[in-house]
Amino acid sequence: MLNNLRDRLKPSLEKIGKGFASTGLSPNFWTGIGLAFAVASAVVYGLGLEHGLIFGGLLLLISGFFDMVDGQVARATGKTSHKGAYLDSMFDKIAEVAIFFGILIGGYVEPYLVFLAITLSLLVSYARAKSDAINIKLQGVGIGERAERLLAIAIIGIIGFMDIAVIIVVVIAGITLIQRMIVTAKSIKE
Repeated sequence: MLNNLRDRLKPSLEKIGKGFASTGLSPNFWTGIGLAFAVASAVVYGLGLEHGLIFGGLLLLISGFFDMVDGQVARATGKTSHKGAYLDSMFDKIAEVAIFFGILIGGYVEPYLVFLAITLSLLVSYARAKSDAINIKLQGVGIGERAERLLAIAIIGIIGFMDIAVIIVVVIAGITLIQRMIVTAKSIKE
């Protein structure tokens, strides 16, 4: 869903990309910064500190910002590459697993819900990767892509309802998985 907003936000995103590109730092550097903030968020969640949901959520939002910056810098500098896309995708999955692991260790949510959330989240990503492999593009398909899932965790967690945030992730990831399977199945011509 949020991917569909990118067209409307394109001029602003391009300005951000050019601004960060002017530092001379590579898109992969910004991908690494995004991962570092996600891991920091996971650690804060895992420590179960007072106000941990607030600090963890803020770190997660910053991570999401840098996850957007890397692609914008790549486009602004003309340095888009298969290697960069691969690293971005892998770091996204590492970050997502770390976040859920932190939530689990911090004891904010029942373990079975965290397991369900991460399983469905990874299946959503797998569905897209598998469809991409057969030239069916699924970007923008589904109500619960990675950005929506992590925003739910960050924002709803910040206000103190991590259990509800994880349940929302389970629901929207499950719906997205079904949506992607249907779109892919309908698009396969045999």
